[in-house]
Amino acid sequence: MISIQNNACPSERDVKTAMPRVAVIGLASCYGCQLQITNIEKHLMDVLGQIDLKYWQLISSIPKPYCFDVVVIEGAVTTLESLESVKELRRAAKKVIAIGACANTAGVCGIAAKDYASRCVDVYSNLPPAAGTAIVPCSIHEVIEVDYQVPCCPIDPFEFLETLGKALYGSNRRLTTRTMCGDCKRNETKCFYTRGTLCLGMVTRAGCNARCVNLNRPCSGCRGLSPEANLDSAREAVIRHGLSIEAFDAALELFNQTNPLVYGKE
Repeated sequence: MISIQNNACPSERDVKTAMPRVAVIGLASCYGCQLQITNIEKHLMDVLGQIDLKYWQLISSIPKPYCFDVVVIEGAVTTLESLESVKELRRAAKKVIAIGACANTAGVCGIAAKDYASRCVDVYSNLPPAAGTAIVPCSIHEVIEVDYQVPCCPIDPFEFLETLGKALYGSNRRLTTRTMCGDCKRNETKCFYTRGTLCLGMVTRAGCNARCVNLNRPCSGCRGLSPEANLDSAREAVIRHGLSIEAFDAALELFNQTNPLVYGKE
């Protein structure tokens, strides 16, 4: 369980003069989204000059402060210990940013959510005590309220910078709800379905400028399902193009296994 150092919060006078305190936390993930943050060397020093980076789990093991302004969380919740840690982080932070597919939709970790008990036994016949008490993988927002999201696998570091700015300085702008197909049309890219290839762009949340499709790769849905997605209509389109609904549903599971819009969970 992630420990939080029990030292006093700064006074109101100190808060007015101090830089915003930020912590970066990693849960069950590949840590690729955190590495993406370090890939913006040209701008990283400018960002660090505007914040007090109190803790970054990737580079330090010292205890975190008792409270801070913004916590950035990467990864899915996969143990009871991480579940309690996420709740504690919510109490300690003024704003929470969930980065990456694992934090926002449980991502690849969420693939194990279906038939979890049997899958866990198949992989871990004897789960080591150091791994903690395993639970069905879930996203951060299934445990706590999340203020801002940076989707994708891995994240776009510049989208992260924009979102961090919103958390630090205030903004009511939210993620778009449109699907990615519109971006493809604006980019004048040829639809994969006309080539007999599955693509999740017609149900995936837009915002990445159809990056994979621009590189001639079908969308795998890493930004999560759009609230405006029509799955029934999408499956009809799959049939019209002579493709398999089963293959379409299997593709959805890669990043949306725990998504209530797909599987009807509360």
